[in-house]
Amino acid sequence: MAARLASCYNSAKYYTGLQHPQAQGPLQRMHRPIRNCALLGKFNDPRVAECAQALVPELLSRQLTPLALADGASALPPGVQRLALPELIARADLMIVIGGDGTLLYAAGLVAEHDIPLLGINRGRLGFLTDVSPRDMISAVDSLLAGECIADRRALLQAKLISPQGAVVSRFALNDVVFNRLETGRMLDFETRIDGRYVNSLAGDGLVIATATGSTAYALSCGGPIVEPRLNVLVVAPICPHTLSHRPFLVPGDSRIDIHLTGSPQVSAQVSCDAVMLGELTLEGRLEITPAGRAVTLLHPPGYDYFELLRSKLHWGLGGRGHER
Repeated sequence: MAARLASCYNSAKYYTGLQHPQAQGPLQRMHRPIRNCALLGKFNDPRVAECAQALVPELLSRQLTPLALADGASALPPGVQRLALPELIARADLMIVIGGDGTLLYAAGLVAEHDIPLLGINRGRLGFLTDVSPRDMISAVDSLLAGECIADRRALLQAKLISPQGAVVSRFALNDVVFNRLETGRMLDFETRIDGRYVNSLAGDGLVIATATGSTAYALSCGGPIVEPRLNVLVVAPICPHTLSHRPFLVPGDSRIDIHLTGSPQVSAQVSCDAVMLGELTLEGRLEITPAGRAVTLLHPPGYDYFELLRSKLHWGLGGRGHER
């Protein structure tokens, strides 16, 4: 495993498709032709609708065709083609997501099996993934059309929930797969194996399996590290472990993680992928988490800097003595 971890950083360029501005080599730019632009957001939110209403005329003036889901697009201005989801996915060359990170995670699930890049305009709270501000959205579109946006490939996980009868349900995750208790007041007893090898038995509220992308989400609140997105690793973070020596740790990104319950048959757990429910894990069932073998492309404007993003979102350096640059 040590050798695999040592190679994770070297293989990161292949995995993410992004050369960092401070790394050697050119940035990977977005050069594909864009004609049809899907808009996704909660347009019943006035702040989201305001952005969309300002954006649509700009897209039309650049000979782009705006698309939106027919359901929930009543707040959008004229010129937007309203489509059912299958047709929208089939026609879209680009998806502009207006909202917070949760909306972008939903969009990532829609495009996971399609080569549709995502540009996120932040109308949420933190905006780690939707990193374009509303005031910069028009210039971001112009940069995209000029082939100047940074194409950032982010790997996906696949979670498979296997029932005692052998039935399988699965889902992709960009941020994390979360396994946690259903009933309050009861701890879960469960066993974790990685690549078939026994890791530990743990009592607690559950486990977060996060990608580097998801390291700034739920795993962070469990004491997990912030992982630079180029690293091909997974964060394994226990949720409120009863034994305090059970700390978050990293494993190679191509690991297979298996979890099954070992406690009382009256206790069950739920599994979610990017906060979307996958199903319930029972005593004789099993949760299997593996690389999906797929990735989504996030688009960033020129000058994107991950550490500047962290400084901005996590307020690093505020209150210091002249260290803010």
